[in-house]
Amino acid sequence: MDELTLTCKDRMNKCVLNLKESFNTLRTGRANAALLNKIEADYYGDRMPINQICAITTPEPNQLLVKPYDKGDMKAVYSAIAASDQHLNPINDGDCIRIIIPALTEDKRKELSKKAKSFAEEAKVAVRNVRREFVDKLKKSEEYSEDLEERIEKEIQKVTDEIILEIDNLTKEKTNDIMSL
Repeated sequence: MDELTLTCKDRMNKCVLNLKESFNTLRTGRANAALLNKIEADYYGDRMPINQICAITTPEPNQLLVKPYDKGDMKAVYSAIAASDQHLNPINDGDCIRIIIPALTEDKRKELSKKAKSFAEEAKVAVRNVRREFVDKLKKSEEYSEDLEERIEKEIQKVTDEIILEIDNLTKEKTNDIMSL
């Protein structure tokens, strides 16, 4: 494979990693510390992700335990979790915050499934943008002959198709995970 194709593949793989991170923020009915990754709390005047200012554990399959490193941050962390779009109900135990992950309703499962599909569509658009960027770079370059340019363009398209298929498979897997009881 050409160096340009390898660079393109690397950039496309970063889109897939980003998709996986987005999928981790979706609830599946089981406790997962990644649910709290995008929630930020006030920390000495700044906004900080709570996973950086707290220890997050899963003592039971349907429960998260959030323990701030500094007890003074308890109120800010509690407020951030309660105000998040994850629809979680934190319980303040004094030195830690318990979050019971409720079972998902059918409507909520369908909503999360749609969200997963929208994340996947965004990832596909990002992959296609990377492909277009590299094909444009290839065509503007003077160092490739027409035959080589055509071969590299086919390689880039092949890599794009593989990445899109991987995104589809990840989406199907995540959707099945969300929809299963």
